[in-house]
Amino acid sequence: MTERLPRPSEPFSGHIARLLRDSEPRRLHRPTALSDAPNVLLVMLDDVGFGSFASFGGPVQAPAFQGVVDRGLLYNQFHTTALCSPTRAALLTGRQHHAVHMGGITEIANSFPGYDSVIPTETATVAQILQMSGYATSCFGKWHLTPSWEQGPAGPFERWPTGMGFDRFYGIIGAKHLNGSQPSMTRPHQFHHMSGDPVTTSPKT
Repeated sequence: MTERLPRPSEPFSGHIARLLRDSEPRRLHRPTALSDAPNVLLVMLDDVGFGSFASFGGPVQAPAFQGVVDRGLLYNQFHTTALCSPTRAALLTGRQHHAVHMGGITEIANSFPGYDSVIPTETATVAQILQMSGYATSCFGKWHLTPSWEQGPAGPFERWPTGMGFDRFYGIIGAKHLNGSQPSMTRPHQFHHMSGDPVTTSPKT
């Protein structure tokens, strides 16, 4: 990891002479995570209520999940917002949900400050920070952070998972399945229904 993100461009380390034959290029390096970098797994469950895992004080015994907890870190100062989209926005950005414009779920967004569901571009997600530090990132399941008017296959895609730090996504962009539709899988600038081929591509391609 680094203290300054995004990383500034590396200074040129080769040699430039008057003639090409006397010059020396530099090798380009793709950012990669350190060899001892830990894996990072964030899990958020919607509408669990009293069905929470025993790891967090609930009644449900989940030995496999407890094994993950035992080998990782357990934080006890995260506060849910009692709604899915705001809690997810706070978890991914590390900020209070109103500060990232997610005061409610995307379906009830309005144009008042803190409630328009348009996560600011200057607000980095943990996925973007990991991505800029050389990690490969993926998101699976319910997203529900894209403004309702940006959820169509024509985009814009800046607030889709692949626009907010995730290399791959498989799941539901909005709140739920509609009319029995298939989950969506997205790679950068590509939108798939899992039942077939890409239905469209971003204008950026």
